[in-house]
Amino acid sequence: MANQKLISFDLRADFGFFKKPDYNDGILLSYNMLHKPALLGILGAIIGLKGYSKKGEFPEYYQRLKELPIGIQPLDHEKGNFQKTSVKYTNTVGYANDDGNLLVEEMMLIQPAYRCYLLLDIENPDHSKLYEYLKNGQAEYIPYLGKNEFQAWWLMDNDGSVSLKEYNHEAFLPGQDFLLNTLFIKSNPLKDEQVTVKISFRNRTISNQATFSYFERLPVNFHETLVQYQLYDFAYTDFTLSQESTINNLFQIEDEQGTKAVVQLF
Repeated sequence: MANQKLISFDLRADFGFFKKPDYNDGILLSYNMLHKPALLGILGAIIGLKGYSKKGEFPEYYQRLKELPIGIQPLDHEKGNFQKTSVKYTNTVGYANDDGNLLVEEMMLIQPAYRCYLLLDIENPDHSKLYEYLKNGQAEYIPYLGKNEFQAWWLMDNDGSVSLKEYNHEAFLPGQDFLLNTLFIKSNPLKDEQVTVKISFRNRTISNQATFSYFERLPVNFHETLVQYQLYDFAYTDFTLSQESTINNLFQIEDEQGTKAVVQLF
């Protein structure tokens, strides 16, 4: 534990596009949530690791960072969702226009923002470099959210300081009901994990009342043979979760102000 640092930084952009492999009525779709392979690409760009170079070969950033435990917490969202729009444009790349102009329509996220948690091993040179670059607001290559015109940043809008936070942390074994700040891998139906809403007619109060549950099937890694995304079912909710919950890889974190929270790292 002495060589570990659990940190977070807030990643923001004006627009984002995390391409899904499927289509809907001719529209290129985007994942709503930042997923792990996309985040690893951003981290790789920050410390200068190479991307895709050979067909059928994993990029350098993925090979060197794929074991890094991460967590994702959406920020400034509407019940887990970000506002979306679609845009049409003409693809002017030569090979895409053999039979005339190719009109492309794709979904776009508007002002997506995510708090990204990283469990770094400071004895690992890549992790150590990543910590220093994030702390100092440096990047070898400009990071972006899915497309290079959607540049991303992790500086605070009000004063330009970095959004990096460090936490004390320990494995969390539920001894009581709890809230979970991050997306989490859903192995069971959410109704089996949550605490039942309780109504007190005497005190006229409602406890354990939540407002939303969000679900999305997201990439976590790549299939080593097929070289395609491996997808897992994720959930994000403000429901109070039961102490009997079967959610794995939970950590309790505490910031410098003493604020505690529970996150999942995967």
